[in-house]
This record gives sequence, structure tokens and C-alpha cells, in this order.
Amino acid sequence: MKTITLLLLFIILSNCSTHSVKLGKKCTKLARDNTYEKSLVWIVDKKNIEVFESKINKENCEINGEKL
Repeated sequence: MKTITLLLLFIILSNCSTHSVKLGKKCTKLARDNTYEKSLVWIVDKKNIEVFESKINKENCEINGEKL
């Protein structure tokens, strides 16, 4: 229970700074060596939100063969 509380507190506090928390499964495009990154929680600089959403999104997960 403490771990969940600390995780939620971290997400709330990081949203108050210069970063934004994006929740939900998102993936990057495949690299040359057929690797990619995926996560359920992304912490993004507020200045780069538009660029982030164009490069890291749910559609990339489907293209990479991930099940949503």
C-alpha cells in the first residue's frame, strides 16, 4: 500500500513541475536493430508534448506487434 501511495504522490507532484505525466501504453518506432521502447507511464517536458505525441503513441505499439 505504501508503494502505491508513493507512486501516486510522485505522479501528482511531477505534474506540478515543468513536466507532464502521460499515462497509457505507448511505444516508440522500431529502431534499425528491431528494438523499441514501451511503457505505461511517461514523464515528458511540457515544452515537448507535441513532439512526444508524434513520436511515441499507441499506433506504434500496434505496428510493432504489441497487443493493447
